[in-house]
Amino acid sequence: MAEGRGSQRRNDNRVFGYWPLTGSFLLVLILLAAIAMLFVGFVGYVYSRIGLSNAWLFAILIGSFIGSRINIPVWRFSDRVTVESLDVVAFGVRYRIPAVSHTGRTILAVNVGGALIPTAVSVYLVVHNGIWLHSLVASACVAAVVWIVARPIRGVGIVVPTLVPPAAAAAAATVIGRPAVAALAYVCGTIGTLIGGDLINLWRTRGLGAPVVSIGGAGTFDGIFVAGLLAVVLASL
Repeated sequence: MAEGRGSQRRNDNRVFGYWPLTGSFLLVLILLAAIAMLFVGFVGYVYSRIGLSNAWLFAILIGSFIGSRINIPVWRFSDRVTVESLDVVAFGVRYRIPAVSHTGRTILAVNVGGALIPTAVSVYLVVHNGIWLHSLVASACVAAVVWIVARPIRGVGIVVPTLVPPAAAAAAATVIGRPAVAALAYVCGTIGTLIGGDLINLWRTRGLGAPVVSIGGAGTFDGIFVAGLLAVVLASL
C-alpha cells in the first residue's frame, strides 16, 4: 500500500508540475520578451529626450505598429510590373520580392506607421520648440545627403543605407540646433529622409517594376521611422 501511495504522489506531481512548452520554445519567448523590453526602453529614452511623455510614447508605438500595415493609395501611374519572386540585397539588407502578375500600373501610397505618424510628431516638435528655421536648414542638409546615397532597386523601390540618414541628422542637429538638439535631430532625421529618400526620387520609381511604391516603405522599421530615433541617440552622445 505504501508503494501505491508513493506512485500516486509521483503521478500527481507529474500532472500538476507538467509544463507544456518545450525548452527551446520557452527560450525563444524569453528572448523575444527581452528584445521587446529593450526596444520599448530605447524608444522611451528617445521620446523623453525630445520631451514626450510615456502616454505619448505608447500611443505613438501602438499607432506605428498598427499603421505599418496601412498604405493609403494617393496616385496610380502606368508602368510595366513583371516581377518574379526573388531576393534582392541592397546595402546589406535582404528584400523579399513577391511574385506579381503583369498589371501595367504602379500604385503610389503613403504608409501610416512609417511616414504619417513620424511626420506628425516632427510637426509637433517644430511648433512646440519654435525651431522653424533650424528645421528647414537641417532637413535640407539631410535631404541632400540622403538623395546622394539613395539607389533605385528594381522590384523594391528607392533604398538608402540605414545609418546614413541618422548620422547626417545627428551631425546637422549638433551644428545647427542648440539648445533643442534632440528635437531637431528627430525632425531633420524624419523629414530629411522623407524628402531626400522618397519625395525627390518619386520620378525614379518608374520602370522599377514595383507593384506598390510606398512612402514610408516597410512601415514601423522603415528608414524614416528609424532615422528619427537613431538621430536623437547619436546627437545625445
